[in-house]
Amino acid sequence: MLKKVKHTVLAVLMVMGAAGASRAAGVSDKEIVLGTHLDLSGPVAAGMPMIRNGMQMRLDEANEGAGVNGRKFRLVVEDNGSQPQMAVRAIDKLIRKDEVFAVVNSFGSGPNAAVVKRAVDEGVLYFAPWGASAIIRKSAGDSPLLFTLTPNYDTTMNTGVKWMLDTHNPKKVGYIYQEGPLGTLVGEGVKKALATKNMTYAAEAGYKAGDIDFSSQVARMKAANVDLIVAATLTRETIAVMGEVKKLGWNNVKVLTATPGRTGIVLTLGKEAVDGLYGVGTWKLYSAENAPAQIKTWFAAYKKRFNADPDENALLAYSYTDVFVKAVQAVGRDVTADKVSKYLQSNSFDGPLFYATQSFKGNHLEPEYVEIDQVKAGAWTPLTKPLK
Repeated sequence: MLKKVKHTVLAVLMVMGAAGASRAAGVSDKEIVLGTHLDLSGPVAAGMPMIRNGMQMRLDEANEGAGVNGRKFRLVVEDNGSQPQMAVRAIDKLIRKDEVFAVVNSFGSGPNAAVVKRAVDEGVLYFAPWGASAIIRKSAGDSPLLFTLTPNYDTTMNTGVKWMLDTHNPKKVGYIYQEGPLGTLVGEGVKKALATKNMTYAAEAGYKAGDIDFSSQVARMKAANVDLIVAATLTRETIAVMGEVKKLGWNNVKVLTATPGRTGIVLTLGKEAVDGLYGVGTWKLYSAENAPAQIKTWFAAYKKRFNADPDENALLAYSYTDVFVKAVQAVGRDVTADKVSKYLQSNSFDGPLFYATQSFKGNHLEPEYVEIDQVKAGAWTPLTKPLK
């Protein structure tokens, strides 16, 4: 009898071992667990519902009926407060407790850079982090499990600043930046652009994530008599910089914000304060008036689902999630991080916000395009065609 029991236990363990060997973490018979960490309580919390809802909308669509190859997605959302230390706690929970298969659409340069290596070292796919892609890639050691879709802040800002220099011929340029990965990477692009004109910063001023008073930074720019301010700022900070410029009645200075500040929510919250602001755009913008029929239908579906009008961040999160969902669907029932990674590396993708068909080169979405926009009458108005 004892021998029979031993054989039975051994057989069960062998079956369990085989199942574990063929199944990725976060993948069960009926579901695939995804995680994300967003700034739910910090300086850009106001913009997070759009990202979360856009992502959830695409996952809900995938879950309709039998789901994806017989499984349904479940999303776990954690708060990083735009703070690296909070992101560390969030990723630890997502990996240890929730055992996520992938982290998708996580937000923030600093938070993502702080945790990405921990995730990929655990075999977790890290897909479409919102932040400074080049620095996040470096933090991950260029892991094949990391896929970055945010155009690089240094190359795109380089193109944007060059356009401003050629078009408006500023004599003195100032730089206001968030300390950390965002400011470092944007700054590299700005310096390279200035070097083409044998220029350097006339003034620069940093700030820490979460700062709300930008009077001293703008005053430093005014004292240096700059005629172009380049800003590596997020939503609230972009509005605050423009507010200080307007408060001083400083009408002969131009302000150019990097991609994180060129968003619809800047218009919604900033109103008249951001009129005249220039922005470096790296994806298409749509409004209810100029959107094609397909996008208008999507807008209506989003509003019906969430009782709110979407912005481009919602559609961007939806589009990024769509790329991920299609990759999981394509690899079939035996889904693993390695198989999804290889599929992404060998296929191209289209989306309503992309300027062209995209593919991953070195696990980063290419080609990168830039469109220079300006806020006019409460709307981002294109000043250029997409510049490659």
